[in-house]
Amino acid sequence: MRQPNLDMDALRTLAAILRLGSLARAADRIGRSQSAVSQQMRKLEAQLGQPLFRKQGRKVVLTEAGDRVHAYALRILALNDEAVHTVQGAAVDGTVRFGLPGDFAESWLPAALGRFKQFHPAVRVDVEVDRNGALLERLDRGELDLVLAMGHSRRADAERLATLPMTWVGASEAAGRLRSSPTIDLALYRPPCFFRQAGTAALDKAGIAWRPAFVTGSLQSLWAGVAAGLGITLRTSAGIPPGLSRLDGRHGLPPLPDVDVCLHGGNVASPALGQLRRTVAERALAELGGKRLAAARPSRVR
Repeated sequence: MRQPNLDMDALRTLAAILRLGSLARAADRIGRSQSAVSQQMRKLEAQLGQPLFRKQGRKVVLTEAGDRVHAYALRILALNDEAVHTVQGAAVDGTVRFGLPGDFAESWLPAALGRFKQFHPAVRVDVEVDRNGALLERLDRGELDLVLAMGHSRRADAERLATLPMTWVGASEAAGRLRSSPTIDLALYRPPCFFRQAGTAALDKAGIAWRPAFVTGSLQSLWAGVAAGLGITLRTSAGIPPGLSRLDGRHGLPPLPDVDVCLHGGNVASPALGQLRRTVAERALAELGGKRLAAARPSRVR
């Protein structure tokens, strides 16, 4: 019997559904209607002769065959993309000025940029690490070409990649201090800072006294102050250093809002800029896209 050639677009859609957590979000991300995405999945099931999804109450989840196909799909797509990037990368050159906050500079993004450099050796990437607002000010002045930032999704140039929950963060002994002290010591960035604004507003609304015990303009020194027990802070769960812990409502702390992670700029018609934008968006979706659905199982589709 002739072996079918699996539809690469359908495999990419399947990966998007699992990454983003729902068929509707995947359809929006790849620019297709929900009915077109459903048809892609039916075609893939027909090629394989196995159902990939099943009902579980009001939800739809992957079957055992769907789990296996998803794992293979990720490998097939990674190999396909590596081949394309390797061949096309040799023909792309130029310079891209890219800005990102320390939250991502100290976690997954440097490895992604290093991989980009391997595939595009003729592209020079000048990286600037700074606070979100400062990066966007430099973008507006024409000093940067592309910025990955948090908390500025209302800008006209924002492309939202993920929505992350803010969380209180402290040293291991911080919980005991919170219970015994009438005033919360905070480690904060200097204003303006949307994390600072969100945290103090939440404490004020809950009627909890606080004071700015440690104020800095550097993420590294902020983490150092928190680790030393000088105060608790708030960030997202992405890139929390070892030795620090998330502090939740059990410690008497108020809930915090979510924060959007967006790409800004990148509208210049430059092949190098387009390739870097695509790489950053793909890695951000892979690393952060599921954080909003952290309570859900990875195989769940809504």
